[in-house]
Amino acid sequence: MKLRNGATLKEVQEYIKTVLRERGFDKETTVEKCLLLGEEIGELYKAVRKTQGVKSDDSSRFGKIEHELADIFMYTLDIANKCGIDLEEALRSKEEVNKKRSWK
Repeated sequence: MKLRNGATLKEVQEYIKTVLRERGFDKETTVEKCLLLGEEIGELYKAVRKTQGVKSDDSSRFGKIEHELADIFMYTLDIANKCGIDLEEALRSKEEVNKKRSWK
């Protein structure tokens, strides 16, 4: 399966469901996916730290920021799929809540 250029969020969410099933990663539980998401967030922090020159262990390895963000996005979509959530609908619904909030 190939993800088409200009795919909608719904199409991307369906793509992730399909490729993870094809790759054998569809059996992991939601809890396992959340733990993996947490690891990816830590990897993003490390990549940002290293690229921004924040003091860190010189020998530690880190990925590209864009790859870590993509991993986080994929885990987020996978968790949404496991929970039966249309992430585009959830985003629109949450944005309506946010519009009514006072940001000071």
